[in-house]
Amino acid sequence: MATKRPMGALEAEVTAALWAADRPLTPAEARDAVGGDLAYTTVLTILTRLWQKGRLEREPIGRAYAYRPVVDEAGHYAARMHASLTEAGNRQAALSRFVEELDPAEAKLLRELLAETDPR
Repeated sequence: MATKRPMGALEAEVTAALWAADRPLTPAEARDAVGGDLAYTTVLTILTRLWQKGRLEREPIGRAYAYRPVVDEAGHYAARMHASLTEAGNRQAALSRFVEELDPAEAKLLRELLAETDPR
């Protein structure tokens, strides 16, 4: 018996395949990039839903569409981190805990990035 994927896992897999591509992908190309035994219609449904949510753009390619992410992978995760921080009851505590849990190399990189950023 096949195991069921967690909710949102297919969207994440398809989005990761699109981020890894150097061009927009058709549903067939996205299915091939994800691999496994997914049906074409399953991938098409996922792409259509992501497009309807505003997470993908599409352009006509023959009788199909080719899809690309609206935001790159770094932008996606930056937005998720910002949203999490916005939801925190105590932003200072959340940021403090985040910094405490960084390994030394990540902390060094964060200091360098902050030094390069203009104060707002």
